[in-house]
Amino acid sequence: MLVALLAAALLTAPPATAKEAAPTATLTEITNFGANPSNLQMYLYVPETVTAHPAILVAVHYCTGSGPAMYSGTEYASLADQYGFIVVYPSVTRSSKCFDVSSPQALKRGGGSDPVGIKSMVDWTVDAYDADTSRIFATGISSGAMMTNVLLGDYPDVFAAGAAFSGVPFGCFATSDGSEWNSACAQGTITHTAQEWGDIARAAYPGYTGARPRMQLWHGTEDDVLRYPNFGEEIKQWTNVQGVSQTPAATDSPQSGWTRTRYGGTGDRAQVEAISLQGVGHNLYAWGMAARVLTFFGLDSGGTVPQPPAGPCKVTVTTNAWNTGLTASVTITNTGTSTVNGWQLAFTLPGGQTITNGWNATYAPSSGAVTATNASYNATLAPNASVSIGYQATHTGNSAAPGAFSLNGTACTVG
Repeated sequence: MLVALLAAALLTAPPATAKEAAPTATLTEITNFGANPSNLQMYLYVPETVTAHPAILVAVHYCTGSGPAMYSGTEYASLADQYGFIVVYPSVTRSSKCFDVSSPQALKRGGGSDPVGIKSMVDWTVDAYDADTSRIFATGISSGAMMTNVLLGDYPDVFAAGAAFSGVPFGCFATSDGSEWNSACAQGTITHTAQEWGDIARAAYPGYTGARPRMQLWHGTEDDVLRYPNFGEEIKQWTNVQGVSQTPAATDSPQSGWTRTRYGGTGDRAQVEAISLQGVGHNLYAWGMAARVLTFFGLDSGGTVPQPPAGPCKVTVTTNAWNTGLTASVTITNTGTSTVNGWQLAFTLPGGQTITNGWNATYAPSSGAVTATNASYNATLAPNASVSIGYQATHTGNSAAPGAFSLNGTACTVG
C-alpha cells in the first residue's frame, strides 16, 4: 500500500499565506503558519461543505512520504467531504523525509523540532476556521504513527485522541547523539513496565493534570520494520496514561485475522483500542481503515457514544475529611447550549488518595487519573442542568479535592 502512496503525484493549489478561507475541495499549501523550527510544510484540505466550528484531523505521513502523498493515498479527504471536518497534512523537508520522534527537543512540550511546527499548523487552522478545540485529532502511518504518539504525549491538552498505524511508544525512539533511528526500539527490545512507560509520556508535560487523549493502535504481527513487541508496549503506555486496567474490557474480531481489544470501556470510543493483524507486515494500512479511525474519534455519524459537548462545563467540589478518610461531593453543570447525552468526567486524584466507593456514577480506576461515568438514570444533561455525584476515599495526609476536571474531553471551569 505504501508503494502506491509513494507513487502518488498531485497538483496542489497555490500557497496561501493569509488567514482566510483556503480553496475548498483541493489540497492547498499554507505558508507562514507560525513557529516552525524544522521547516515543515503544511498542506490543508477544506471540504466544500465544512461544518461550523469544524473538527481538525492531522494526518501524518510515513518515512519517504509527504503530505500530498498522504492526501492522495488515504481516504481522509473524501471522509472530510462527507462529515465536514478539516484535514492538516504536515510534510517533512529533511532528506530522510522521516519525522523527528527521537531528539530531546521533540519529546518535550514546546521543546522545538517537528511537534512545534505541527502545533502551529493546528493553531493556524483553529484561528482561521474557528475550529472546535475539543475535537482535534491525530493519525499517522509508521513514522507518522510514532509522531502521533509524540503529539499526544507533548500536547495532551490539544489532542482529543490519536490513531497510530505501525508505531512505537512515546519516547521509545529517543536518542541523544543526533541520530533519527533507534535500532533497539525498532527491533522491539526496549521494554518497560506500564508505570514506567506512562511516566515517560507524562514527563513531556510536567505538572499537567487534565484529561489525556484516547488512543487507537494498529500493528501487524509480522512487522519487520517496527517489530510487533512495540504494540504491546504501546498498550502498556496508553492504558497507564489513561489510568485504566491492562486487562481488556472487551475482545472481538471485527474482521478475519484481526483481534481487537478495548481497555477502559467496551464501546467504539474506549480509552484505548488496539487492533492486531495476524500475519500482516509493516505496510498494514489498507483502504477502509480510515472509517474505523473516524468511528473511534467520533467524527462519523455512526456509533452509540455521544460527541463531546458543544459548550463549556462547570464543576464544583467540596470535601469533608477525617484522619485517613474523606468524602467528596461533586456537581457538574452543563453551561453549553447542547444537551449532553452520556458523560464521562475525568480528573486526577491527589497522591495518596484511593476511592473506596462512590454514588451516582461509576469510578475507574480507584486512584490516579480517574474517570467517573454516568449512571443509567443521569446520563442526560440539558443546557444549564446539573448532576451531583460523589465518592468516599482514603488518604495518606493530602485530603485536597482534584484541581481540574474535563467532561467528555472538554476542560471545565472549577469553582
